[in-house]
Amino acid sequence: MSTVNTQPTGQQPPAGRYGRAADATRDRRTDRTLRIAGSVLGALLVAVVAWFGFHHVGGNEISGQLITFRTAEDSVRVELEVFKDAGVTGYCTVRSQSENGAEVGRADFRFDEDSTRVHKTVTLRTTSRGTTAELLGCHTG
Repeated sequence: MSTVNTQPTGQQPPAGRYGRAADATRDRRTDRTLRIAGSVLGALLVAVVAWFGFHHVGGNEISGQLITFRTAEDSVRVELEVFKDAGVTGYCTVRSQSENGAEVGRADFRFDEDSTRVHKTVTLRTTSRGTTAELLGCHTG
């Protein structure tokens, strides 16, 4: 496939159509400035995300998991396992829902023991029969 040149030999494109040669220097300077600004903003974004991630993961000194639960007519017995730093006190929030999804019970259970691993069975009182038990989270305090 060949390229056809529609411009007669020796003629220049119309003046101002493609910019001037001086614009090339200014364009290179602008490109460099934009690259530097983009790099600085990108590095700043990475630093902010890393900071929030570190404080979200590293800042939580207590965590827990629900091992099992057993429902009754007006309560739910919940077996919890809590992991925390020694000497840290905190609480875990547990809730229960009925068959139709309505919340029938919610309570905070404190963990003041000195050990780093606490295994505890707690009883959550409910307004009607609960069908689930859910650990919403654990917090220091």
